[in-house]
Amino acid sequence: MAEIVQQRIEERIPELEQLERVGLFTKKEVKSIIKRATALEYKLHRLIVNKEDFIAYIQYEINVLELIKKRRVHIHYQFKKEEIEFPVIHRINSIFRRATNKWKDDVQLWLSHVAFCKKWASKGQISKVFSAMLAIHPDKPALWIMAAKSELEDRNSSESARHLFLRALRFHPNNKKVYQEYFRMELLHCEKLRKQKKELEMAEMDLGEYEFSAEILSGKLAEVVYRDATGKIKDAEFVISLLNVAAIFDFTKELQDSILQDLQTNYTEDSLTWDFMAKRELEAPGAGEELQTAKGRASEINRREERCCQVYEEGVKSLNTEPMWSCYVAFCLERLKRKTNVQELKEQRQERLLGVLQRAHDSSLLKEDYYKKWLQILLSSEDPEGAASVAMAATQRYSQSVSAWSLSLRTLMQLGSGDMGRLFQDALTHVNPKESLPLWQLQVQWSAANQSPEETEAIFKRGLLSAVAAVAMEMKESYLDWSYSTGGYKKARKTFTSLQENRPLSKAFFTRMIQIEKEQETPKMNNLRDYYERVLQEFGTTDDNLWLQYIQEELGPRGRPENCGKIHWRAMKFLEGENVERFTSKYTLLQTGHL
Repeated sequence: MAEIVQQRIEERIPELEQLERVGLFTKKEVKSIIKRATALEYKLHRLIVNKEDFIAYIQYEINVLELIKKRRVHIHYQFKKEEIEFPVIHRINSIFRRATNKWKDDVQLWLSHVAFCKKWASKGQISKVFSAMLAIHPDKPALWIMAAKSELEDRNSSESARHLFLRALRFHPNNKKVYQEYFRMELLHCEKLRKQKKELEMAEMDLGEYEFSAEILSGKLAEVVYRDATGKIKDAEFVISLLNVAAIFDFTKELQDSILQDLQTNYTEDSLTWDFMAKRELEAPGAGEELQTAKGRASEINRREERCCQVYEEGVKSLNTEPMWSCYVAFCLERLKRKTNVQELKEQRQERLLGVLQRAHDSSLLKEDYYKKWLQILLSSEDPEGAASVAMAATQRYSQSVSAWSLSLRTLMQLGSGDMGRLFQDALTHVNPKESLPLWQLQVQWSAANQSPEETEAIFKRGLLSAVAAVAMEMKESYLDWSYSTGGYKKARKTFTSLQENRPLSKAFFTRMIQIEKEQETPKMNNLRDYYERVLQEFGTTDDNLWLQYIQEELGPRGRPENCGKIHWRAMKFLEGENVERFTSKYTLLQTGHL
């Protein structure tokens, strides 16, 4: 091992001598580099090597490169790069190769090598790294795309990029992203050729035997990619994404028209097609003479929106589905959110949206989320009757949805609807009991504000009987809080005493009673002990904090410090697993005054 390390250090001597000779580093700095490099080399030749050692060595060498670069600028010396930087770059590449050979699965390590090559190494070296990486990781489409982009952007080689995309498609024949980037690459290649041709024509140079193919210049290669992609991937969203890529380039009108025709012919059963075609109407050219005034511009915008709606209307006639109506509603909502100073346009947008929402609801194809938006618009428009009607309609359409019931009940509470008690009962009957907690909480909130204490207490008692543990525990905690707020300490203690044996039990129920006791002018320590003893019966094996709080209570002005030892002994006996260690640590901190 020592011989190999010594050999590698000796290989560095010529570059280090050059660094010292040209004045980039001092003799002392060169000795420091040798010492540090020797230590790092030894780490790489141990029996068990760590990835971190390779990374540390690479980082050190990169830091040396950066320092050489800064020193060159400082002393204005730009010679002998082949004798100074090149050996360091070669060595870093070698360390990277050793690391990636050992940890082949670490993609981040490969990408770090690529990043280094882009900054310091030759462009040919990047291709070699990508080639080695793709041999190990052919299952990752993103790496193929990255390699192809590198060939196109760094090496200016469309042919190599095309070759990589074709290889990628052998491994990922149905990958949308690979096809999108391949399509984009062919269009970029076409754009580059068109620019070259234009520059040569402007310079009036003789092209000789070299001719630019008219088919390639018009984007036929990209069209071939499109045909191949859509032959394998039948998806409207994918076709639209390719159309959006083509729209970036100004020479693709024929290709765009072809894709549009394909979209309208083969994908009319997809709501995204209708959505895309409708939104295109917003970009259609309009009359320019009226656009000098705000009202004229608003009138033109309204006309465009009407054209969009006509396409949506055709869509819902042809494709009467929930996704189609959702696209229509989403478009109307988005237009309504847009700010405008023209009140007439705002009113037209709102009227249009309300009409679409009503028709979607009538068709039983309105998504649950849109009922909330509908209610917000009606409430902001001060239409309580309409809001109440929609609230009830939402619960009929989504009778098993907790969120639909919660939204509707809140709206009806806000409107002061009369028959809330029956509606809450209907809601609890329809929804899954395991999801009913929000409805119980809402009912208690409404009852506390609108009903007599006896009726509210009856609701609490019904909740306590729930077979769902989460509901019963939450009702118990809320019942205790409500008792304290309405009847004071005596009622709270009475409620606690009657419920402390009723399962299921929660820690919050007991800690809330402890808090209530401590809020009194003269808290009774015996009561606090009873509460702590009761909660520790239930949760003493798993909660170390309860034991510590009990000890702190006894150490307080009302407690008996002599009881702490006994509580500590019981805690050590009751607690299980890691809780014992945590308790011991915290108890030590408590004794030393650090807790």
